[in-house]
Amino acid sequence: MAIAKAERLMNLALCLLGARRPLTKRELRASIEAYVEAYGPGEAVAFGSGEAGAASGTGDGATGSEESFSRMFERDKDDLRELGLVIDTVDNLDGETGYVARRDSNRLPPITLDAAEATALGLAARVWQQARLAAAASGALQKLHAAGGMPPGTIPEQGGERQLSTLEPHIPAREAAFEPLMLACRDRRPVVFDYRKSNAARPERRHVEPWTLECWRGHWYLAGWDRERQAERVFRLSRITGPVRSRAAAFTAPVPDQVTVRETVERWAGEGATSTARIRLRAGAGYPLRARALHTRELDDGWDELEIPYGHGLDAWLVEFGPDVVVLEPAELRADVIDRLRAVAKG
Repeated sequence: MAIAKAERLMNLALCLLGARRPLTKRELRASIEAYVEAYGPGEAVAFGSGEAGAASGTGDGATGSEESFSRMFERDKDDLRELGLVIDTVDNLDGETGYVARRDSNRLPPITLDAAEATALGLAARVWQQARLAAAASGALQKLHAAGGMPPGTIPEQGGERQLSTLEPHIPAREAAFEPLMLACRDRRPVVFDYRKSNAARPERRHVEPWTLECWRGHWYLAGWDRERQAERVFRLSRITGPVRSRAAAFTAPVPDQVTVRETVERWAGEGATSTARIRLRAGAGYPLRARALHTRELDDGWDELEIPYGHGLDAWLVEFGPDVVVLEPAELRADVIDRLRAVAKG
């Protein structure tokens, strides 16, 4: 937003909030400097200037000026309402429409959050650290803190006076697909995007009815209804290529009351497996695999040997670690990983 427009909106908001009675458009035009500079004071001040046409507003220039002012005023009023200001319209005895922003309608009740609620809000705001609403989310937390609604110590101070703890939760949202998918989930709008599976050389076009987004082990996943496959599917956002386009159409499948994104991803990654696999992992690499290891044995050649849970989809996960992982057994897992690597190499 340009500085001039921001200042004009601020002045309009203050004028509406400070008025003791509804003000007409004519009165607002004469009271706000930006309107006076752009279009003149209008009838409220122009009378007595000695020029009948300009004073009465009957000249062609005055008519055009009035129309331009009206368009700007309507845009400014809509912008303020979009920002959250409640503006009431009241017709006076002369039939003119007046505008006022009553303080009781634009004042939040006292807000007090306990430590758990404040932590949840702070964690949600950190999702936007790499997204378009980062400044808005940070500003909202600072306003709550300034109003006394946040417990002490829950919001980092400005100016680098207090650094974030290294143990503080961090939820990145770097994927370009995050924001449009979040909005599509909120508005219940189908989306179209290109998606490349881990073992595919090229992406495929997917038509999805998005349900929810969830972060698991540092990666964001979308759960929704795949229209072509007529089944629920989970998509990893980092594998979405190109833009996400929304469609103005209704959902064709019911949205379940509970969507188990994490359970679905865990199942595909072998979290619920009853068997195990043995792999070699390069020293200093593959922390997620080490965190899941049932047994770890350090080798002498810069590698470690790990025993990890084995279930459906583990091959797709192991491929992501590239040359840092070598599958020892079982043989079918080793073959699946090799096939996936060959498919990627051919692409």
